[in-house]
Amino acid sequence: MTGDTGPILIAGGGIGGLATALGLSRIGRACVVLEKAAKLGEIGAGIQLGPNAFHAFDYLGVGDAARAMAVYVDKLRLMDAMTGAEIAHVPLDAPFRQRFGNPYAVVHRGDLHGVLLRACRDSPHVALRTDSEVVGYAQDGSGVTARLASGAAVAGAALVGADGLWSKVRRQLVGDGAPRVSGHTTFRSVIPIERMPEDLRWNAATLWAGPKCHVVHYPLSDWRVFNLVATFHNDAPEPVAGLPVPAEEVQAGFRHICQTAQSIIRQGANWRLWVLCDRDPVETWTDGRVTLLGDAAHPMLQYMAQGACMALEDAVCLSAMLQEMPGSIPDAFVAYRDRRVARTARVQLQSRAIGEHVYHPAGAHARLRNAMMGAITPEGWYDRIAWLYGGTGLDGRVA
Repeated sequence: MTGDTGPILIAGGGIGGLATALGLSRIGRACVVLEKAAKLGEIGAGIQLGPNAFHAFDYLGVGDAARAMAVYVDKLRLMDAMTGAEIAHVPLDAPFRQRFGNPYAVVHRGDLHGVLLRACRDSPHVALRTDSEVVGYAQDGSGVTARLASGAAVAGAALVGADGLWSKVRRQLVGDGAPRVSGHTTFRSVIPIERMPEDLRWNAATLWAGPKCHVVHYPLSDWRVFNLVATFHNDAPEPVAGLPVPAEEVQAGFRHICQTAQSIIRQGANWRLWVLCDRDPVETWTDGRVTLLGDAAHPMLQYMAQGACMALEDAVCLSAMLQEMPGSIPDAFVAYRDRRVARTARVQLQSRAIGEHVYHPAGAHARLRNAMMGAITPEGWYDRIAWLYGGTGLDGRVA
Protein backbone atom coordinates (compact mmCIF):
# COMPACT_ATOMS: atom_id res chain seq x y z
CA MET A 1 0.00 0.00 0.00
CA THR A 2 1.04 3.64 -0.44
CA GLY A 3 0.08 7.05 0.88
CA ASP A 4 -1.71 9.99 -0.74
CA THR A 5 1.47 11.03 -2.54
CA GLY A 6 1.72 7.74 -4.45
CA PRO A 7 0.58 7.27 -8.05
CA ILE A 8 -3.09 7.08 -8.95
CA LEU A 9 -3.94 3.91 -10.85
CA ILE A 10 -6.25 4.08 -13.86
CA ALA A 11 -7.92 0.91 -15.10
CA GLY A 12 -8.40 1.30 -18.86
CA GLY A 13 -6.47 3.07 -21.59
CA GLY A 14 -9.35 4.27 -23.74
CA ILE A 15 -10.41 7.87 -24.24
CA GLY A 16 -11.66 8.25 -20.67
CA GLY A 17 -8.62 6.63 -19.10
CA LEU A 18 -6.09 8.66 -21.09
CA ALA A 19 -8.03 11.88 -20.50
CA THR A 20 -7.94 11.12 -16.78
CA ALA A 21 -4.18 10.61 -16.97
CA LEU A 22 -3.79 13.99 -18.69
CA GLY A 23 -5.97 15.67 -16.09
CA LEU A 24 -3.86 14.23 -13.30
CA SER A 25 -0.67 15.19 -15.14
CA ARG A 26 -1.95 18.76 -15.39
CA ILE A 27 -2.07 19.01 -11.57
CA GLY A 28 1.28 17.26 -11.13
CA ARG A 29 -0.07 13.87 -9.97
CA ALA A 30 1.75 10.74 -11.01
CA CYS A 31 -0.46 8.04 -12.48
CA VAL A 32 -0.25 4.58 -14.01
CA VAL A 33 -2.60 3.56 -16.81
CA LEU A 34 -3.34 -0.18 -16.71
CA GLU A 35 -4.69 -1.35 -20.09
CA LYS A 36 -5.78 -4.94 -20.69
CA ALA A 37 -4.94 -5.01 -24.42
CA ALA A 38 -1.48 -5.81 -25.73
CA LYS A 39 -1.38 -2.48 -27.54
CA LEU A 40 -2.91 0.89 -26.77
CA GLY A 41 -5.48 1.85 -29.40
CA GLU A 42 -9.17 2.37 -30.15
CA ILE A 43 -11.58 0.36 -32.26
CA GLY A 44 -14.47 1.96 -34.10
CA ALA A 45 -14.65 4.84 -36.55
CA GLY A 46 -16.47 8.15 -36.26
CA ILE A 47 -17.23 10.07 -33.13
CA GLN A 48 -19.08 13.36 -32.70
CA LEU A 49 -17.69 16.03 -30.39
CA GLY A 50 -19.84 18.84 -29.03
CA PRO A 51 -18.38 22.10 -27.70
CA ASN A 52 -18.29 20.56 -24.22
CA ALA A 53 -15.68 18.08 -25.48
CA PHE A 54 -13.52 20.94 -26.74
CA HIS A 55 -13.89 22.71 -23.39
CA ALA A 56 -12.39 19.56 -21.87
CA PHE A 57 -9.61 19.35 -24.47
CA ASP A 58 -8.60 22.93 -23.66
CA TYR A 59 -8.46 22.12 -19.94
CA LEU A 60 -6.37 19.01 -20.65
CA GLY A 61 -3.92 20.92 -22.84
CA VAL A 62 -4.73 19.21 -26.16
CA GLY A 63 -7.26 21.65 -27.59
CA ASP A 64 -5.12 22.73 -30.55
CA ALA A 65 -4.18 19.15 -31.46
CA ALA A 66 -7.83 18.04 -31.26
CA ARG A 67 -8.99 20.90 -33.47
CA ALA A 68 -6.29 20.18 -36.04
CA MET A 69 -7.55 16.65 -36.83
CA ALA A 70 -11.30 17.38 -36.71
CA VAL A 71 -13.79 17.83 -39.55
CA TYR A 72 -16.09 20.79 -38.92
CA VAL A 73 -19.61 20.07 -40.14
CA ASP A 74 -21.97 22.91 -41.02
CA LYS A 75 -25.09 21.55 -39.35
CA LEU A 76 -26.78 18.74 -37.50
CA ARG A 77 -29.47 17.53 -39.90
CA LEU A 78 -32.53 15.40 -39.12
CA MET A 79 -34.22 13.78 -42.12
CA ASP A 80 -37.45 11.80 -42.45
CA ALA A 81 -36.36 8.36 -43.66
CA MET A 82 -39.82 7.64 -45.05
CA THR A 83 -40.40 10.77 -47.15
CA GLY A 84 -36.81 11.88 -47.75
CA ALA A 85 -37.63 15.40 -46.54
CA GLU A 86 -35.68 17.41 -43.98
CA ILE A 87 -37.39 17.63 -40.59
CA ALA A 88 -35.06 20.12 -38.93
CA HIS A 89 -31.45 21.23 -38.71
CA VAL A 90 -29.20 22.97 -36.19
CA PRO A 91 -26.70 25.41 -37.75
CA LEU A 92 -23.16 25.03 -36.40
CA ASP A 93 -21.70 28.21 -37.87
CA ALA A 94 -20.39 31.39 -36.22
CA PRO A 95 -23.45 32.11 -34.02
CA PHE A 96 -23.27 28.56 -32.62
CA ARG A 97 -19.55 28.89 -31.86
CA GLN A 98 -20.06 32.30 -30.32
CA ARG A 99 -22.89 31.00 -28.13
CA PHE A 100 -20.97 27.98 -26.83
CA GLY A 101 -17.35 29.11 -27.09
CA ASN A 102 -16.18 26.14 -29.14
CA PRO A 103 -17.09 24.26 -32.34
CA TYR A 104 -18.96 21.06 -33.07
CA ALA A 105 -16.86 18.54 -34.99
CA VAL A 106 -16.56 14.92 -36.08
CA VAL A 107 -13.36 12.89 -35.82
CA HIS A 108 -12.08 9.38 -36.26
CA ARG A 109 -12.01 7.71 -32.86
CA GLY A 110 -8.51 6.40 -33.49
CA ASP A 111 -7.26 9.89 -34.37
CA LEU A 112 -8.68 11.31 -31.14
CA HIS A 113 -7.20 8.49 -29.10
CA GLY A 114 -3.86 9.17 -30.78
CA VAL A 115 -3.93 12.83 -29.69
CA LEU A 116 -4.49 11.81 -26.07
CA LEU A 117 -1.93 9.00 -26.24
CA ARG A 118 0.83 11.22 -27.61
CA ALA A 119 0.19 13.77 -24.88
CA CYS A 120 0.36 11.04 -22.22
CA ARG A 121 3.62 9.70 -23.64
CA ASP A 122 5.06 13.21 -23.52
CA SER A 123 4.15 13.66 -19.86
CA PRO A 124 6.67 12.73 -17.15
CA HIS A 125 3.76 12.06 -14.79
CA VAL A 126 2.10 9.28 -16.83
CA ALA A 127 3.20 5.64 -17.00
CA LEU A 128 1.49 3.37 -19.53
CA ARG A 129 1.23 -0.40 -19.04
CA THR A 130 -0.36 -2.87 -21.45
CA ASP A 131 -1.34 -6.51 -20.85
CA SER A 132 -2.52 -5.30 -17.44
CA GLU A 133 -6.22 -5.98 -17.00
CA VAL A 134 -7.53 -4.91 -13.59
CA VAL A 135 -9.88 -7.58 -12.23
CA GLY A 136 -10.30 -6.38 -8.65
CA TYR A 137 -8.88 -4.28 -5.86
CA ALA A 138 -8.17 -4.12 -2.15
CA GLN A 139 -7.69 -1.00 -0.07
CA ASP A 140 -7.00 0.30 3.40
CA GLY A 141 -6.72 3.77 4.86
CA SER A 142 -3.48 4.56 3.07
CA GLY A 143 -3.78 3.14 -0.44
CA VAL A 144 -5.14 0.70 -2.98
CA THR A 145 -3.82 -2.47 -4.58
CA ALA A 146 -5.13 -3.33 -8.04
CA ARG A 147 -5.25 -7.04 -8.82
CA LEU A 148 -4.39 -7.92 -12.41
CA ALA A 149 -5.61 -10.86 -14.49
CA SER A 150 -2.01 -12.09 -14.63
CA GLY A 151 -1.97 -12.50 -10.86
CA ALA A 152 0.29 -9.50 -10.36
CA ALA A 153 -0.63 -6.56 -8.13
CA VAL A 154 0.01 -2.84 -8.49
CA ALA A 155 -0.03 -0.45 -5.54
CA GLY A 156 -1.17 3.14 -5.65
CA ALA A 157 -2.79 5.93 -3.71
CA ALA A 158 -6.15 5.41 -5.46
CA LEU A 159 -7.83 3.61 -8.35
CA VAL A 160 -9.99 5.07 -11.12
CA GLY A 161 -12.10 2.49 -12.95
CA ALA A 162 -12.23 3.73 -16.55
CA ASP A 163 -12.57 0.20 -17.91
CA GLY A 164 -15.79 0.58 -19.87
CA LEU A 165 -19.20 -1.03 -20.10
CA TRP A 166 -18.03 -4.37 -18.69
CA SER A 167 -15.88 -2.79 -15.97
CA LYS A 168 -14.36 -5.24 -13.50
CA VAL A 169 -13.87 -2.35 -11.08
CA ARG A 170 -17.60 -1.59 -11.25
CA ARG A 171 -18.42 -5.27 -10.77
CA GLN A 172 -16.73 -5.15 -7.38
CA LEU A 173 -17.77 -1.62 -6.43
CA VAL A 174 -21.43 -1.63 -7.54
CA GLY A 175 -22.20 -5.29 -8.15
CA ASP A 176 -25.17 -4.63 -10.42
CA GLY A 177 -24.61 -7.49 -12.86
CA ALA A 178 -24.64 -7.37 -16.63
CA PRO A 179 -25.56 -4.25 -18.62
CA ARG A 180 -29.09 -3.64 -19.86
CA VAL A 181 -29.59 -4.84 -23.44
CA SER A 182 -31.49 -2.23 -25.44
CA GLY A 183 -32.63 -4.51 -28.27
CA HIS A 184 -31.13 -2.06 -30.79
CA THR A 185 -28.54 -3.37 -33.24
CA THR A 186 -26.07 -0.93 -34.78
CA PHE A 187 -24.23 -1.72 -38.01
CA ARG A 188 -21.08 0.28 -38.75
CA SER A 189 -19.12 0.85 -41.94
CA VAL A 190 -16.64 3.38 -43.31
CA ILE A 191 -16.81 4.09 -47.03
CA PRO A 192 -14.43 6.02 -49.33
CA ILE A 193 -15.79 9.41 -50.33
CA GLU A 194 -16.16 8.33 -53.95
CA ARG A 195 -18.67 5.63 -52.93
CA MET A 196 -20.98 8.15 -51.29
CA PRO A 197 -23.60 9.38 -53.81
CA GLU A 198 -22.36 12.78 -54.96
CA ASP A 199 -25.62 14.57 -54.20
CA LEU A 200 -25.49 13.25 -50.61
CA ARG A 201 -21.95 14.32 -49.74
CA TRP A 202 -23.30 16.82 -47.25
CA ASN A 203 -21.04 18.60 -44.80
CA ALA A 204 -23.38 17.68 -41.99
CA ALA A 205 -23.86 15.13 -39.26
CA THR A 206 -27.02 13.69 -40.81
CA LEU A 207 -29.57 11.36 -39.25
CA TRP A 208 -32.41 9.69 -41.18
CA ALA A 209 -35.17 8.76 -38.72
CA GLY A 210 -37.60 5.95 -39.58
CA PRO A 211 -39.88 3.43 -37.89
CA LYS A 212 -37.71 1.31 -35.59
CA CYS A 213 -34.55 2.41 -37.40
CA HIS A 214 -32.25 5.28 -38.25
CA VAL A 215 -29.16 5.96 -40.37
CA VAL A 216 -26.30 8.37 -39.59
CA HIS A 217 -23.53 9.60 -41.88
CA TYR A 218 -20.88 12.31 -41.89
CA PRO A 219 -17.44 12.94 -43.42
CA LEU A 220 -14.25 11.89 -41.65
CA SER A 221 -10.46 12.03 -41.95
CA ASP A 222 -10.16 15.23 -43.98
CA TRP A 223 -13.07 14.19 -46.22
CA ARG A 224 -11.39 10.98 -47.39
CA VAL A 225 -14.20 8.75 -46.06
CA PHE A 226 -17.77 8.84 -44.76
CA ASN A 227 -18.73 7.26 -41.48
CA LEU A 228 -21.91 5.23 -41.89
CA VAL A 229 -23.99 3.89 -39.00
CA ALA A 230 -27.33 2.11 -39.44
CA THR A 231 -29.37 1.19 -36.35
CA PHE A 232 -32.32 -1.22 -36.30
CA HIS A 233 -34.57 -1.84 -33.30
CA ASN A 234 -34.83 -5.59 -33.87
CA ASP A 235 -35.22 -6.66 -30.20
CA ALA A 236 -31.79 -8.30 -30.18
CA PRO A 237 -31.67 -10.26 -26.90
CA GLU A 238 -27.92 -10.50 -26.15
CA PRO A 239 -24.88 -8.20 -26.20
CA VAL A 240 -22.71 -8.44 -29.33
CA ALA A 241 -19.64 -6.33 -30.13
CA GLY A 242 -17.90 -5.97 -33.47
CA LEU A 243 -19.24 -9.09 -35.17
CA PRO A 244 -18.77 -9.13 -38.99
CA VAL A 245 -22.10 -9.23 -40.82
CA PRO A 246 -23.04 -9.59 -44.52
CA ALA A 247 -24.32 -6.49 -46.32
CA GLU A 248 -27.54 -8.32 -47.20
CA GLU A 249 -28.34 -8.79 -43.52
CA VAL A 250 -27.83 -5.09 -42.87
CA GLN A 251 -30.02 -4.01 -45.78
CA ALA A 252 -32.84 -6.32 -44.71
CA GLY A 253 -33.72 -4.12 -41.74
CA PHE A 254 -34.12 -0.97 -43.83
CA ARG A 255 -36.23 -2.01 -46.82
CA HIS A 256 -39.20 0.00 -45.55
CA ILE A 257 -37.48 3.40 -45.74
CA CYS A 258 -37.15 5.69 -48.76
CA GLN A 259 -34.86 4.81 -51.66
CA THR A 260 -32.52 7.74 -50.99
CA ALA A 261 -31.73 6.50 -47.49
CA GLN A 262 -31.47 2.91 -48.74
CA SER A 263 -29.01 4.00 -51.43
CA ILE A 264 -26.62 5.19 -48.73
CA ILE A 265 -26.78 1.87 -46.88
CA ARG A 266 -26.05 0.00 -50.11
CA GLN A 267 -22.66 1.70 -50.30
CA GLY A 268 -21.51 0.11 -47.04
CA ALA A 269 -19.01 -2.74 -46.98
CA ASN A 270 -17.15 -4.73 -44.32
CA TRP A 271 -20.03 -4.16 -41.91
CA ARG A 272 -19.76 -4.99 -38.24
CA LEU A 273 -22.57 -5.08 -35.71
CA TRP A 274 -23.01 -4.13 -32.09
CA VAL A 275 -26.05 -4.73 -29.91
CA LEU A 276 -26.34 -1.55 -27.86
CA CYS A 277 -26.30 -1.71 -24.06
CA ASP A 278 -26.47 0.78 -21.22
CA ARG A 279 -27.21 0.79 -17.50
CA ASP A 280 -29.58 2.58 -15.20
CA PRO A 281 -28.06 5.62 -13.47
CA VAL A 282 -26.63 4.93 -10.02
CA GLU A 283 -25.14 7.07 -7.27
CA THR A 284 -22.65 4.43 -6.18
CA TRP A 285 -19.53 5.62 -8.00
CA THR A 286 -17.08 5.69 -5.12
CA ASP A 287 -15.70 3.31 -2.53
CA GLY A 288 -13.12 5.07 -0.39
CA ARG A 289 -10.07 5.41 -2.62
CA VAL A 290 -11.75 3.88 -5.66
CA THR A 291 -14.05 5.63 -8.13
CA LEU A 292 -15.60 5.06 -11.55
CA LEU A 293 -15.39 7.16 -14.70
CA GLY A 294 -16.87 7.20 -18.20
CA ASP A 295 -18.76 4.11 -19.35
CA ALA A 296 -17.79 2.29 -16.17
CA ALA A 297 -19.80 4.89 -14.22
CA HIS A 298 -22.60 5.84 -16.63
CA PRO A 299 -22.78 3.81 -19.86
CA MET A 300 -25.30 5.32 -22.26
CA LEU A 301 -26.84 4.71 -25.65
CA GLN A 302 -25.30 6.56 -28.57
CA TYR A 303 -28.32 8.74 -29.36
CA MET A 304 -27.01 12.00 -27.90
CA ALA A 305 -23.46 11.42 -29.21
CA GLN A 306 -22.17 12.16 -25.71
CA GLY A 307 -20.48 9.00 -24.41
CA ALA A 308 -16.92 10.19 -25.03
CA CYS A 309 -17.84 13.78 -24.18
CA MET A 310 -19.11 12.76 -20.74
CA ALA A 311 -15.94 10.75 -20.08
CA LEU A 312 -13.84 13.80 -21.00
CA GLU A 313 -15.90 15.96 -18.66
CA ASP A 314 -15.46 13.35 -15.91
CA ALA A 315 -11.68 13.53 -16.34
CA VAL A 316 -11.74 17.32 -16.01
CA CYS A 317 -13.91 17.24 -12.90
CA LEU A 318 -11.95 14.45 -11.21
CA SER A 319 -8.60 16.19 -11.60
CA ALA A 320 -10.07 19.52 -10.48
CA MET A 321 -11.50 17.98 -7.31
CA LEU A 322 -8.20 16.32 -6.51
CA GLN A 323 -6.46 19.66 -6.99
CA GLU A 324 -8.94 21.36 -4.64
CA MET A 325 -8.65 18.62 -1.98
CA PRO A 326 -5.07 17.36 -2.18
CA GLY A 327 -5.12 16.04 1.37
CA SER A 328 -8.08 13.69 1.06
CA ILE A 329 -8.56 11.50 -1.98
CA PRO A 330 -11.79 9.91 -0.67
CA ASP A 331 -13.35 13.35 -0.13
CA ALA A 332 -12.24 14.48 -3.60
CA PHE A 333 -13.83 11.38 -5.13
CA VAL A 334 -17.12 12.07 -3.33
CA ALA A 335 -17.07 15.70 -4.52
CA TYR A 336 -16.41 14.51 -8.09
CA ARG A 337 -19.33 12.10 -7.91
CA ASP A 338 -21.65 14.73 -6.48
CA ARG A 339 -20.91 17.10 -9.36
CA ARG A 340 -21.28 14.48 -12.06
CA VAL A 341 -24.13 12.10 -11.14
CA ALA A 342 -27.15 14.24 -12.03
CA ARG A 343 -25.68 15.54 -15.30
CA THR A 344 -24.63 12.13 -16.58
CA ALA A 345 -27.93 10.58 -15.42
CA ARG A 346 -29.80 13.11 -17.55
CA VAL A 347 -27.73 12.19 -20.60
CA GLN A 348 -28.23 8.46 -19.95
CA LEU A 349 -32.00 8.75 -19.63
CA GLN A 350 -32.44 11.33 -22.37
CA SER A 351 -30.44 9.15 -24.76
CA ARG A 352 -32.96 6.36 -24.21
CA ALA A 353 -35.89 8.73 -24.69
CA ILE A 354 -34.51 10.16 -27.94
CA GLY A 355 -34.21 6.68 -29.40
CA GLU A 356 -37.85 6.01 -28.56
CA HIS A 357 -39.51 9.34 -29.33
CA VAL A 358 -37.29 11.06 -31.93
CA TYR A 359 -35.35 8.52 -33.96
CA HIS A 360 -37.68 5.50 -34.18
CA PRO A 361 -41.37 6.48 -34.09
CA ALA A 362 -43.92 5.81 -36.84
CA GLY A 363 -47.30 7.10 -37.94
CA ALA A 364 -48.92 9.88 -35.93
CA HIS A 365 -46.04 9.87 -33.46
CA ALA A 366 -43.61 10.62 -36.31
CA ARG A 367 -45.90 13.34 -37.69
CA LEU A 368 -45.98 15.00 -34.29
CA ARG A 369 -42.18 14.83 -34.08
CA ASN A 370 -41.83 16.43 -37.50
CA ALA A 371 -44.26 19.24 -36.71
CA MET A 372 -42.75 20.07 -33.33
CA MET A 373 -39.09 19.85 -34.32
CA GLY A 374 -39.63 21.59 -37.64
CA ALA A 375 -41.02 24.65 -35.85
CA ILE A 376 -37.93 25.28 -33.72
CA THR A 377 -35.71 28.21 -34.75
CA PRO A 378 -31.89 28.06 -34.57
CA GLU A 379 -32.00 30.21 -31.44
CA GLY A 380 -34.59 27.85 -30.01
CA TRP A 381 -32.28 24.89 -30.61
CA TYR A 382 -29.41 26.71 -28.95
CA ASP A 383 -31.55 27.41 -25.89
CA ARG A 384 -32.56 23.74 -25.68
CA ILE A 385 -28.99 22.43 -25.82
CA ALA A 386 -27.29 25.13 -23.73
CA TRP A 387 -27.36 22.93 -20.61
CA LEU A 388 -25.32 20.33 -22.47
CA TYR A 389 -22.91 22.18 -24.75
CA GLY A 390 -22.31 24.98 -22.28
CA GLY A 391 -21.14 22.53 -19.61
CA THR A 392 -17.49 22.11 -18.67
CA GLY A 393 -17.50 19.04 -16.44
CA LEU A 394 -17.08 21.25 -13.38
CA ASP A 395 -20.45 22.94 -13.08
CA GLY A 396 -22.70 19.86 -13.10
CA ARG A 397 -25.29 21.61 -15.28
CA VAL A 398 -28.55 19.73 -15.73
CA ALA A 399 -30.84 22.55 -16.90
